[in-house]
Amino acid sequence: MLPSEASAPHPGDREIETLTEFDEVVTAGGSLAGHRVQAVDLTGRTAALLTADTTGAVFLGCPMAEDAAAHVRASGALVFPPVPGLPFDPYRGLLHTPDELFAGLADGGYEATPDARAYAWFQATKADGDVFASMLRAVHDDSISDALDELLHGQRVVGVMGGHAMARGTLEYAGAARLGRQLARDGFTVATGGGPGAMEAANLGAYAAPHDDAMLDEALAILAKEPSFTPSITHWARAAFTVREQWPSGGPSVGIPTWFYGHEPPNAFASHLAKYFANATREDGLLARSNAGVVFLPGAAGTVQEIFDNATPNYYESRGGPTPMVLVDTHHWTHHLPAWPLLQSLAAGREMASRIALVGDVGEAAATLADLGSSG
Repeated sequence: MLPSEASAPHPGDREIETLTEFDEVVTAGGSLAGHRVQAVDLTGRTAALLTADTTGAVFLGCPMAEDAAAHVRASGALVFPPVPGLPFDPYRGLLHTPDELFAGLADGGYEATPDARAYAWFQATKADGDVFASMLRAVHDDSISDALDELLHGQRVVGVMGGHAMARGTLEYAGAARLGRQLARDGFTVATGGGPGAMEAANLGAYAAPHDDAMLDEALAILAKEPSFTPSITHWARAAFTVREQWPSGGPSVGIPTWFYGHEPPNAFASHLAKYFANATREDGLLARSNAGVVFLPGAAGTVQEIFDNATPNYYESRGGPTPMVLVDTHHWTHHLPAWPLLQSLAAGREMASRIALVGDVGEAAATLADLGSSG
């Protein structure tokens, strides 16, 4: 079970990411010295800021009264003020949520949401090459990585990779959802690329894990009425929120999408969305954090790339040794896109050879992953 981000461990207990944490630190010792405060609205905490020791503290994007800001600066703190006019917070201390990224969907459609507006900002600033904008993107992505590491600390994470084109209403989509559900019930944290298709299906399965089995079948039927995010992201996303409203309190999982592929929306079933501007950071980060293995469902170029991005550290036995890799669909990975023979050749004679497997059906994936994990 994923912890809440507010309760996730902070290195050295110096990071403050919620107003509750701020109040606890001030109440406990009255000192903020050396702390890092991220994106916490402190406009109502002027008295505390004027009296607390803030020597060496850093305030990242924290709204505060002008006299409080002046005082903490004079006391030896660094203050990075909020950046006005942005559709995202570069200093955020917590991951995105579906409700946050899709805010305004019900009334204004997808184009009105923070997710769509962040993509539009990215496209505009990427085109003009503004160094300030690129700095803001980098700060945002580093903040996301920090929040993701805190959230996943101590978790057994299984990555589920696969193509975005897998449509709702298909047997393949249902199979991917049941895989996500089984992995979650087995105690793993499911992590995906956070987008549509196979990624959404696996996050949906994890969301369905606490509910009875019939819930997933009913949810699949609702989603099948809007099989793809084209031609309408709005209709596609509203169908997902219909499922969430009918069955609240779903199980947790992680999605790691990117605005680099802004035409692909994030899915609404990952409880935590670590959305990045830099796709390379996102790709490597997703695989690096899949410490309990990766399942590769049928996909195209992106999924093939992920197979060998994951195989490289396994080949060199970095990241603590090889982790399990399960490829699903024998025909796809031996004939359509023959990644499996190359992966076998790469693994020959190395420890990773005992940690890779090809299965014919998605129903075999969870058990196979568990077997590979127990053999290591």
